[in-house]
Amino acid sequence: MTTMGFFNTRVVAFVLGVVLAGTAQASGGGAAWDKVPNRQADQAALQNGAKLFVNYCLNCHSASFMRYTKLQDLGLTQDQIKDNLLVTDSKIGETMNASIDARQAKNWFGNTPPDLTVIARSRAGSQGTGGDYLYTYLRGFYRDAEKATGWNNLAYPNIAMPHVMWELQGEREPQFDTIMSHGQETKVFKGWKQITPGTMTPAQYDQAMANLVGYLQWMAEPSQSQRLSLGAWVLLFLAVLIFSTWKLNKAFWKDIK
Repeated sequence: MTTMGFFNTRVVAFVLGVVLAGTAQASGGGAAWDKVPNRQADQAALQNGAKLFVNYCLNCHSASFMRYTKLQDLGLTQDQIKDNLLVTDSKIGETMNASIDARQAKNWFGNTPPDLTVIARSRAGSQGTGGDYLYTYLRGFYRDAEKATGWNNLAYPNIAMPHVMWELQGEREPQFDTIMSHGQETKVFKGWKQITPGTMTPAQYDQAMANLVGYLQWMAEPSQSQRLSLGAWVLLFLAVLIFSTWKLNKAFWKDIK
C-alpha cells in the first residue's frame, strides 16, 4: 500500500524593534529607535511624503532606481508630477537624480550623499526596521556648535549632514539623566527641550516625517502591497489545493487495506 504525506510549512515573521519613544540610549550610541507609523495603505500620506522627498531630500540625495513616472502608482497624474514634483530640468520618464554635483557634495560634507532608493530596506537592524531608524533619525537633529554644519543627530552621532528641515521642526536640545552603571556615570536620553519653535508643531512634524518615511519605504519596494496581497491569495490557493488533494487521496485509497 502506498501512503502519501502532506507537510504544511508555516512562516513566522519576527519584527524586531524598540518601541520606547526615546526613553533610553541605544547600546551602540544614539537614541533608541521609535516605531514608525504605518503609512503604506495611505495614498494621501505617501503623496505628501513624495512631495517632502522632492523638496528637501532630492537636492543632495538621488533615487537613481526610481523613475518619476512610477509616482503614478500613488494616484498622481503625469500633469501633477510635472507641475509639483519636477523641480529640476528632468523629464518625467527619467530617474530621480540629485541636482547637486557629487564632487562638490563630497567637498562640502566629507562624503558623497548616498542614494536613497532602497535606504529604508538597507537600514534595518537589531532595534527595528529601516523605517524605524529613518523615523528616529529624521526627528533626532539638534544644534551643536562644535560641528561644521552646526547640527548633530542623536540617532547618528557626528553626522555630516545638516538639518535641512530645521525650519519646519525648530531647534531642540536633547535632555539626559545621569545614572550609575557598573561604577561609572552613564548619560541616558530622557526627552527633548524645544528651544525655538518651527513652522510645524511637534505633532505635525512627526506626522510629516512619518509620511516621508512611508514614501521611502514605498520607494524601496513599490510592489510590496501587491506582493503581500498576491501572497495571501497564493497561500489560500495552496490551502484549498492541499485539502482537495487530501480528500481525493482518501477517496482513492478507501477500498484498499
